[in-house]
Amino acid sequence: MTPKTYESLAQAAERTSVSVKTLRRRIAAGKLRAYRYGPQVIRVDPNDVDLLMTPIRTLRSA
Repeated sequence: MTPKTYESLAQAAERTSVSVKTLRRRIAAGKLRAYRYGPQVIRVDPNDVDLLMTPIRTLRSA
């Protein structure tokens, strides 16, 4: 069994080119699940972050 991996908000933001503030807004809105480890450490599942990315429909893909 492969161990589950998590990343910090800063790592997720850098990897996806969005701001930490945007990720925090998605967490507050219930669109992104986050995990707390202690009073300050917040981690997210990279797969959950990737699911927020949706393709843009174009005329060719319609």
